[in-house]
Amino acid sequence: MATEYWYNTETHEVEEGKQSVASKLMGPYPTREDAARAMEIAKERNKAWEDEDRQR
Repeated sequence: MATEYWYNTETHEVEEGKQSVASKLMGPYPTREDAARAMEIAKERNKAWEDEDRQR
């Protein structure tokens, strides 16, 4: 199985594999770099969804 990376919203650190409780994690991400950008990725996705909703 490929390694998965998670972003811990409490410690603001990337974890290799699930090391913390799910409620504190964002992911999984395929790379450490993607996990490190978790908050930025979430903001981008939220904006895209909001834009899509406005177009309806």
